[in-house]
Amino acid sequence: MRTRGSRSGLALKNGVFVLNAPGIVDADYRGEIGVILMNLGEESFTVKRGDRICQLLLRKVERLQWKTVDALSATGRGEGGFGHTGLK
Repeated sequence: MRTRGSRSGLALKNGVFVLNAPGIVDADYRGEIGVILMNLGEESFTVKRGDRICQLLLRKVERLQWKTVDALSATGRGEGGFGHTGLK
């Protein structure tokens, strides 16, 4: 599960952003979830009970089984790194 994304309106209107985003909450965690906010705006900002200060995104976690191989198969992308999608 990922959590703690900035709300666009809060960031635009007040300069308040969520730090360490996106954060990840492990599936077996059972405690309180906190949010780290930073005010980059000119005015002070007070969080009141019920304020919507962040967004939560729930994601399925895939469980993998790793397999050791001697070589990887070729792909259209090859060894191209950042910015190489294989499309021309």
